[in-house]
Amino acid sequence: MVAHIAYIMVMLILALSVPVEVSTNASGAIVVLGIVGAWRYSWAATNFLRAFWYKRVVFPRRRNAAEERYFAKPTRAHAFFLTTTFKIAPEISARVYRSIFEAAANSKGGATIVASVVDASDVRLIKSAFASMPMDMSRVQLVFDRIEGTGKRDALATSLRTIAKHYPSRNDIVIFVDGDSCVPKDVVDRSAPYFLDPSYGAMTTDETSESTGGRLFRDWFNLRFAQRQMMMCSMGISERVLTLTGRMSVFRADLATNAEFIEAVQSDHIDHWRLGRVNFLTGDDKSTWYWLLRNGYKMGYLPDVKTLSIETQPRAGFFDSAITLMTRWFGNMLRTNGRALSLGPGRIGFFTWWSILDQRLSMWTTLAGPIGLLLAAILVDPLVLLLYLAWVMLTRYLFCLLISSFREGRFPITYPFLLYFSQTFGALVKSYILFRLDKQKWTRQNTTNKAKAVRTHFMKSNSFSWFLQGLTFCWLALGVSWITGLV
Repeated sequence: MVAHIAYIMVMLILALSVPVEVSTNASGAIVVLGIVGAWRYSWAATNFLRAFWYKRVVFPRRRNAAEERYFAKPTRAHAFFLTTTFKIAPEISARVYRSIFEAAANSKGGATIVASVVDASDVRLIKSAFASMPMDMSRVQLVFDRIEGTGKRDALATSLRTIAKHYPSRNDIVIFVDGDSCVPKDVVDRSAPYFLDPSYGAMTTDETSESTGGRLFRDWFNLRFAQRQMMMCSMGISERVLTLTGRMSVFRADLATNAEFIEAVQSDHIDHWRLGRVNFLTGDDKSTWYWLLRNGYKMGYLPDVKTLSIETQPRAGFFDSAITLMTRWFGNMLRTNGRALSLGPGRIGFFTWWSILDQRLSMWTTLAGPIGLLLAAILVDPLVLLLYLAWVMLTRYLFCLLISSFREGRFPITYPFLLYFSQTFGALVKSYILFRLDKQKWTRQNTTNKAKAVRTHFMKSNSFSWFLQGLTFCWLALGVSWITGLV
């Protein structure tokens, strides 16, 4: 509480320390900041209201209707758990697999666990954990796929083909689980009822995190998952979420074992006007999402089912770790964003289409405010920056209040600063990736996209990417300067 009071006091001091004539002279930049802010925060308010309505009203009704139909049936869904494990600490793997074994044992229609592993040591660890389970495991079958370490996409495709050999029925489900994510023990009963509706293709769930990194890294992940809960609830009304997270999502089994679906997981790509054929290395969750979106299937959200993600800080420092992760996340998003937009609002729904468009627009609107105020500080008066800092502190604090209402209702004072960091540095990372869509790398693997090494055409070169990015920023700065009346 003391930290929050100090935060508010500093915000007021910054705002009141700026003379009135300074704000008058920089009124153009302030107006632009206000317009952009009004647009961004009206969009945030729209998503908050939708999320609140979904969580409190829409979702409970949908769950009750789905479960009433499901539990009236004499048979239950058979659950296939597909888990990929590579270079994960043994204590984490053991914990993850125990959660999967417990969830599988609770599946009343039986369960099959397909563990995709590279190292023989993981096989021994998983077998040991399976043998030590205290409950009845007679209805659970454990299958291993030993593969080469050629990437997660190959691992998923191989295991999906293994599942296909078990001939899953229309009513069965496939649960994708990352090797660092613990699933809830009732995940089958909580998700299977929705697939009685033939228009549903997949479900994804809420996430919480347990991080082994420093305090900032832990707070950053908790903030991201709180934001995710709000946005996913908002998209849940439209029954088309914006991603099927690779950490844990549930798919209709006959769709997940469809040959075209498996091919999309293993060999997805886009044809870029400048970079040519870009084969996807990361972003399998975006490939599964796009395949279902393109084929007209609904994708729902379960806000009352929580997956625990055990996050390991990939780099020594917080900023280096955050930028490394954002580069992968935003690259996955932008590589799929364009083709999803091309499906059109008539096919995927206006709100879903507009949300996908906003993913592209937000990087530029986020940067317009700081650029305008920075130019005003240079051309008018440096004290304008104090007013901008006060504005940032106020708006991010209010936004954190909204986000925290989807969690425990409280938040650490680091949240507003981390939110601003995620927005501004995230926008910079997005703009960087936008001109380098072929730049991909796994966090745990040395596997990288080799396209950069074989470039011969100047249009595909990194130098030309920098030129295009620099030219775009120049036009953005010029446009902001003209609108604000600074030039």
